[in-house]
Amino acid sequence: MPENRSVLITGASGGVGTALTRALHEAGWRVFAGVRSASAVAAVARLGAGVEPVELDITDEASVVAAARRIADAVGGGGLHGLVNNAGIIVQGPLELVPITAVRRQFEVNVLGQLAVTQAVLPLLRRGRGTIVNVGAATGRVAVPMLGPISASKAALESLTDALRMELKHQGVRVTIVEPGAMATAIFDKAAASAASDGYAGTAATRQLYARPIEAVGRLTANQKTAPVDGVVRTITQALTSGAPRARYVVGRDAGQLVMLRRFPQSLRDRLLMNTVGLKPGAFADDLASARQP
Repeated sequence: MPENRSVLITGASGGVGTALTRALHEAGWRVFAGVRSASAVAAVARLGAGVEPVELDITDEASVVAAARRIADAVGGGGLHGLVNNAGIIVQGPLELVPITAVRRQFEVNVLGQLAVTQAVLPLLRRGRGTIVNVGAATGRVAVPMLGPISASKAALESLTDALRMELKHQGVRVTIVEPGAMATAIFDKAAASAASDGYAGTAATRQLYARPIEAVGRLTANQKTAPVDGVVRTITQALTSGAPRARYVVGRDAGQLVMLRRFPQSLRDRLLMNTVGLKPGAFADDLASARQP
């Protein structure tokens, strides 16, 4: 790696983003911290003189283009040495009830926004022979019921990462994905708040059919053990500085356990995951009978 290393981090004001921005800055990187709001700009600016806040809404094409131009002017001929697509949201709930507007927002942020930023700065990454690190999730490898929107978006990001890795290999740009488990950040609280704000589609009888699974997932999320962000920060840093990063990194015990389920027969995997979120056979017979009434 060159001495004057530069990196763009999206979602730099979140739990992982802030910790990663601080860690790379302390390691001597020139960090372009992508944030959406003016308050976040001020917050990341306080992390150090080598941190340069960049207003960036990854779902807004004009914002992405403007941010890429600003970074290009700043780095000049040296190009960019790293891109960490860290911005992301969680949309949760039964797929029958999640409003399509919420699902669309899920993909706008977790998939299309990631690709838009990548496209915008790829000329700089080619110049700097840089590395792209996408932040995925173990649910992108194994779909979890009641978490269908986030699972689907992360699965799409997995596919984009695989395609980019092959397409850019001989251009000198490395591509990898980091798949963490549950971390001690505010993202689950934000997901719950968004679900409450979005509400659910469907009739009252249909919503009642999912009431107990939704409650079970709420308890599961509230009681889950979360890991500090340090492990993910170390892994992303390792991927950025490696001359030959792995195709994917799984971080966290829970993420490893979920990915391991891919080895199980499908029927057994389904049963284990359904039981985890309270979808046990016969548990909702009365609710189902009510939902079938005309």
